[in-house]
Amino acid sequence: MSPLVVSIISISIIFGGTTLGSGLVFFFKKNFNSLIIDLVIGFASGIMIAASFFGLLIPSIEQGELVYGNLTALAVIGGFLLGGLLLYFLDKIIPHLHKYSDTEEGVKTNKISKNFKFMLAVTIHNIPEGIAVGLACGLALNSNEPELIFSCLSLAIGIAIQNFPEGAAVSVPLLEEGVSKSKAFLMGICSGIVEPIFAIITLFIASALESTLPLLLAFAAGAMIYVTVEELLPDSKRSKYPHAGLWAFMIGFSIMMLLEIML
Repeated sequence: MSPLVVSIISISIIFGGTTLGSGLVFFFKKNFNSLIIDLVIGFASGIMIAASFFGLLIPSIEQGELVYGNLTALAVIGGFLLGGLLLYFLDKIIPHLHKYSDTEEGVKTNKISKNFKFMLAVTIHNIPEGIAVGLACGLALNSNEPELIFSCLSLAIGIAIQNFPEGAAVSVPLLEEGVSKSKAFLMGICSGIVEPIFAIITLFIASALESTLPLLLAFAAGAMIYVTVEELLPDSKRSKYPHAGLWAFMIGFSIMMLLEIML
């Protein structure tokens, strides 16, 4: 497949995963139990960490050696830390609610409902996923190398897989808050729509600024790992089965490794 076709498919499936997952709200009458929540979040965490390493950091280092030479380490580490800092500042600025820990962060306000704050929390950590796919597509388009084209596709498939349960994790819990199924479905979709938007924006930036690609790849990896360690992993150990989320993490990571090996 051409890198353009792969890019279109990649950007489409990451949003499709969230949409399909959000659609599960029409098949449920109540929220998930705590064990299922731990499994979903742990699984998503495993894919996020693996995608950051295999799909972003390794290509960042490899491409950085071609572009920056002896300055590769500085560019990759600097981009990685900047990605974490961006998410840190978003956490401090945007009012949002971590549903399963019932912890509110960001600017305090009573003008936004708790449901909307929860949607914003998911939206925040969907942004780096969109950026990651956009950069991978940009790298594939610029290089036209089969290895990078299929790496882009595997990254998108991995993120789409974790977006499926994530979409359900946004929409289904809203039922207990009295939100209608159609509105819960719409909120689930809205939480994931930032991914294709940021993917397309980043794709154009990456195409125009090819020399910054290694730094930007590390930036996306830092943002994704920050989100996973700061938000997802702690929330994956809320049930009375603390190791369930850990093993779900291992499975998610393994699936992402398998995709990298196969593609």
